[in-house]
Amino acid sequence: MAARGGVEKIKAIKSVRMTGKIYVENMHIGAVLLIKRPGAARVDASFQGMKMVRSFDGESAWQIDMLEGKPDPEKMTGDDEKEMKDLADIDGPLVDYKAKGNTVELVGKEDLEATPVYKLKVTDKSGDIRYIYLDCQNYLELKTSARRKVNGRDAVSDEYYSDYKAVGGVFFPHSIESKTDGEVEDRIVVDKIELNVDIDDTIFKMPKKP
Repeated sequence: MAARGGVEKIKAIKSVRMTGKIYVENMHIGAVLLIKRPGAARVDASFQGMKMVRSFDGESAWQIDMLEGKPDPEKMTGDDEKEMKDLADIDGPLVDYKAKGNTVELVGKEDLEATPVYKLKVTDKSGDIRYIYLDCQNYLELKTSARRKVNGRDAVSDEYYSDYKAVGGVFFPHSIESKTDGEVEDRIVVDKIELNVDIDDTIFKMPKKP
C-alpha cells in the first residue's frame, strides 16, 4: 500500500474518472470509466455511433451493448456482474482485505517475463480465487490472474499493468493488457485520470427500457 502512495491517500479518493482508449484488433474505441465510493462503477464506450455501457450501482449490474445488437438496458449476471463489482472497489482487494472477507497468502517468488515478482493468492468471501503478482523491487502490481466464464466456458483471464504514473500522490497503471487463455483480447491506454470529481449517483442506475 505504501508503494501505491499510502493507505491514507488511497482512502482519500472518493471518486475517479478515467478517460482513454480500448484497442481491439485493428480498431480503437474511446472509453470513460467512472468509480465512486462506496462501490459504484460505470464504463461508457462508443464506436462509429454505437454505444456500450456497463454499470454497477452498488447492488446490481446492467449493460447496453449496441455492438452486440442489444440497444436496451439489461441486467448482468454471473462473472460479468462480479467483474463490475470488483471494478467498483476503488481501493482494490488488498486494502482492508480482512474486513472485506478476503484472505491473502504469499505463494512464493517467481519470474514474470524476466521480472522477479511475489505471487499472492487472494480468496474472497465467496470462495473465488485470484492471483496478484507484485514487482519485487517496487511492490506495484504487474499482473492479476483468475478463472472466469467466457462465452460459457471456463478460461484463465489475465491482466497486465504497466506505465505507472502518480495522480494525486497515488500510482495508477496507464496501460492494461487483457489476455484470455494467453491470447490478447484488448489493451487499454489511459490518457487522463481525475480524482474526487462530482458524479451524480443516478448515472449508475439502470434506466427503464424505452
